[in-house]
Amino acid sequence: MVHKPSHTEFAERLRRGDHLTGTFVKTPTSHATEILGLIGFDFVVFDMEHAPIDLGALDQMILAARASNVAGVVRVAEDSPSAILSVLDAGAAGILVPHVDRPEKAEAVVAAARYEGGRRGFANTTRAGGFGSVGFREHMARQDREVAVIAMIEDLDAVERIDEILAVEGLDAVFIGRGDLTAALGEDSMTSAATRRVTEEIMAGVRRAGTPAILLCAGRADVEDMAGLGATAFMAGSDHGFMAKAAREALTTLAPAKD
Repeated sequence: MVHKPSHTEFAERLRRGDHLTGTFVKTPTSHATEILGLIGFDFVVFDMEHAPIDLGALDQMILAARASNVAGVVRVAEDSPSAILSVLDAGAAGILVPHVDRPEKAEAVVAAARYEGGRRGFANTTRAGGFGSVGFREHMARQDREVAVIAMIEDLDAVERIDEILAVEGLDAVFIGRGDLTAALGEDSMTSAATRRVTEEIMAGVRRAGTPAILLCAGRADVEDMAGLGATAFMAGSDHGFMAKAAREALTTLAPAKD
């Protein structure tokens, strides 16, 4: 097992600007999460937006994340207060909210996820509250400290309002969704010149605000490129992608020998 800080320190490490490594999990089982945690990833993002993950499966996946000491962040399918509350009560280490394209939306997301200064519904009889073992005030303070609120910047409208969005108090980090930005620009690669220009514009705002940024990267060179722009947390692929790559490689080894 790889030694790394506790999964409960994820939000603080993210805010501090530590170099963090993560990946998406799209398979609604516990096993992929356990493997990724044991390998040494700092965080995984359970993708409720683009994968068939319901709350029952998510509950088991978050349990697996805690057991293997990896922070389990949830990309929610909707940004309603009830949807955010459900995943946080289940013990998520953070939320990743798609399509935050204006400051009002960022403010609503933060309010739904925070006790102090927010409107998160109270319950400490959940996994997040140690099933009642954590006291009233301690639970609220711990959750506000240990839960990361991350906005996805993936719309061209958001780029125009980046400074206003990043000024929202309580927003811990942004994830720059180069996939959606690339699609909106009509390009065919998230490393295209046009996508790069938009990414640079967003990252300039990130540097002005001192807000941590997370990016999904295509390889080592891309990681170094984005780190040069100021990103501190990086993601690669997904459990689906890792399985497909390994399976293709395995199939190649089983091919008939060439004469």
